[in-house]
Amino acid sequence: YPGTVGRAWPNAELKITDDDGHRLPVGEPGTVWMRMGTNTFEYKGDEEKTKKSHDEEGFFTVGDVGYFNEDGYLFLCDRKSDMIIAGGVNIYPAEIESAIHEHPHVADVAVFGIPDEDMGEQIKAVIQPIEGVAGDDALRESVMAHVRERLGKYKWPRSIDFMEELPREPTGKLLKRKLRDPYWEGRERAI
Repeated sequence: YPGTVGRAWPNAELKITDDDGHRLPVGEPGTVWMRMGTNTFEYKGDEEKTKKSHDEEGFFTVGDVGYFNEDGYLFLCDRKSDMIIAGGVNIYPAEIESAIHEHPHVADVAVFGIPDEDMGEQIKAVIQPIEGVAGDDALRESVMAHVRERLGKYKWPRSIDFMEELPREPTGKLLKRKLRDPYWEGRERAI
């Protein structure tokens, strides 16, 4: 199955739950939980975070959101901490990033939620254009037209900014927090 991360290992068990801890049916995204025999999981030096990542059945989560298909294969949607909640709807940035990244003039992209007085959060995209392409209104409109063909309206970015280079760790991990945090300064995050 293209896009899957596979099935559970023979000595492991997986479950997908909603925010209340109820198991979800096939195809419905929720929090991914794991139980791996006698192995335990902990966040080094963070006892409180470790405690919050475990449930009463001995499962733990690292905050991934995903779903199972009918054959038990796991598909990951995003990280729960990256999820945008706009008007009570859960929106996964990875899907939007994937659609924007298909645009021929986009080298890199980050999508995240920023404060919105009416909706709680709104979708913001920050794009790194390919070399030789200006980050301007023409590119912004071209990207939006591209997104409109691929995603439902509730997943369209409300605003797009451009950067010469998106911040990444030496390992290549995108540092979304550096992009997102200035918008949330002095506010409590909705999720």
